[in-house]
Amino acid sequence: MTTTTTTGTATPDTTAGAAPRSRTGRAGLTDAAAAAAVDQACRMLRLPTMRSRFIELAESAQREQLSYRGFLAELLMAECDDRDRRRSARRLTAAGFPRQKWLSDFDYEANPHIQPALIAQLATCA
Repeated sequence: MTTTTTTGTATPDTTAGAAPRSRTGRAGLTDAAAAAAVDQACRMLRLPTMRSRFIELAESAQREQLSYRGFLAELLMAECDDRDRRRSARRLTAAGFPRQKWLSDFDYEANPHIQPALIAQLATCA
């Protein structure tokens, strides 16, 4: 049953004994349904880290008795951190730098004039 207001808009009549539904219309989701809804929403919103780490972080928040805001903050920080990491990797790839080189991979036999002890000392920055 609906009631019409003075502005002409229809509003649901909750006085007829029926409990009002939640704002989203999804009151009382089971854990499995909630997980599926979060998974689908993360796909649509393109939040891959939140999607992959939601269950892990939710269980951790429950164990640590985090508030809803604390849980949300952890989830959002994980997404932001992962986006920063992926952005850095993407920029390094786009820069076209040659492959990474490490002192441990250096071939001292190719140039016998270079002393491994001196290079090891220089690597410590001491």
